[in-house]
Amino acid sequence: MFDVIICGGTVVDGTKAARYRADVGITDDRITAVGDLANAEAAAVIDATGQIVAPGFVDVHNHSDGWMLKEPLQASKTLQGFTTEVLLLDGIGYAPVNEQTWREWFFYLRSLDGLRLDEYEGWQSIQEFMECVEGRTTQNAMMHVPYANVRSMFCGFGSAPPTPEQMDAIKEEIRIGMEAGAVGLSTGLDYIAQCFSSTEELTEACKPVGEFGGLYVTHMRYKLGMIPALNEALQIARESGSGLHISHLKAVKGAGTDELLAWLEAARKEVPLSFDVYPYMPGCTMLNFLLPYDIWEDGPLAAMEKLNQPGVADRFEESMQRFMFDTNKIRIAWLPSKENSHHQGKLLSEYVASTGLPAGVALVNLLVEERLSVLCVYLEGDDRAIDPFLQHDLYMMGSDGIHADGGSIHPRQFGSAARLLGRCVRDYGLFSLEDAVYKLSGHAAERFGLKDRGVIREGAIADVVVFNPDTVSDTATYDAPQTLAAGISDVLVGGIRIVQGGAAIEFGSSEKLPGRFVKADWQGSTVR
Repeated sequence: MFDVIICGGTVVDGTKAARYRADVGITDDRITAVGDLANAEAAAVIDATGQIVAPGFVDVHNHSDGWMLKEPLQASKTLQGFTTEVLLLDGIGYAPVNEQTWREWFFYLRSLDGLRLDEYEGWQSIQEFMECVEGRTTQNAMMHVPYANVRSMFCGFGSAPPTPEQMDAIKEEIRIGMEAGAVGLSTGLDYIAQCFSSTEELTEACKPVGEFGGLYVTHMRYKLGMIPALNEALQIARESGSGLHISHLKAVKGAGTDELLAWLEAARKEVPLSFDVYPYMPGCTMLNFLLPYDIWEDGPLAAMEKLNQPGVADRFEESMQRFMFDTNKIRIAWLPSKENSHHQGKLLSEYVASTGLPAGVALVNLLVEERLSVLCVYLEGDDRAIDPFLQHDLYMMGSDGIHADGGSIHPRQFGSAARLLGRCVRDYGLFSLEDAVYKLSGHAAERFGLKDRGVIREGAIADVVVFNPDTVSDTATYDAPQTLAAGISDVLVGGIRIVQGGAAIEFGSSEKLPGRFVKADWQGSTVR
């Protein structure tokens, strides 16, 4: 007697193996049979006739940290088939924190991860934060150790390098995080605190990660230039003994596709290597990313006062010009105030024109009015330019999704997995459906130490997606970004159905949801 039988479907098992016809039996939270179960009994039956049965999808790069506490169903992700979110990316997050830093991080992350200061629940370690997530969401969650958080706890937000004693404390905190089940150390070297870190500092910080066989997961130092930034990341991984995972890798200004692909082939011979990217060319991040680094020296809260210093607006505008950010191609995605909400969806050039002020002055004023919380979508490039990276065998899915209620956000939050399964397979013919499912499940599970997940087989955790290969598609666009993916009929997490008939299931307020804090299992991983 099974709890659930998924019958009549075609299994694509997450290993790149050819699809095959089979039923899937589930007992408690495990897959307990794969085969012909026509004569078996079950408490519930899911008819998957004409559909694909696949492992739950893993989003290895996202900004769901706050939303997993605020939005239990997160339909924008579950209706794409994502059953596991990997959190605390880009070296920044809501943990670890202490009494001196937690308000700074909540303030800084307002436009990225969504929490307000009154939503803080008192956690300090990443273990405590993840325990808050456990059972409050329909999705599983994994974690990184975000480097800027750790650095700020022991060194503040300034540019001074850590003393030997501070570095010992940093490494111990990272080691604690790895022992708690972290995938590895994440960095975002264009963002606060860590932007001041030297290559040598980061190498030293990664040594505890190397001891565990974990990963150095990096939003590289893009302002250094693509190839120099990649070479720095490679050096850090090689000298620390960690594996290397590059976040949102794609050809941008200063480096072509062929050059990046050649770099990947050379680098994989030196360290265990992988990367993620979302299947779109335009990007999305906070507008304050373009502020001069010294603005952040005393932390995000103090940065507000520094915006009034002479020359800041000019330096902001110079930064836009130096990095070739065109206000005609940058859209205001979200900001918190009701007064400015009508500007959401406007190009920065349109906003600037409406003020009658120079661009630098207008945009710094906007950052002051919105207390630094302005999210932007950078509408540059052809989505098809990503194709060679999606096809690469080192690639896995990272949506880099950033959600905001009512915002003109990037469609990657609602469409990434469905786009890979739909148009990238059916319309573009970039790879087989078996390869697409592997990029969404098995590859991430192997690489990120996810034991017994990312595969359909007996004994595996019953994170399962059922979808129609002929109709699965992304419907979100840059003009209408908050529209749900189509073609995903059923999703189970730990054997519990969270999507049924293409709609997220509503759980009672007192019910413990099936999402779990999932720890990296490096002992059982194939990374090392």
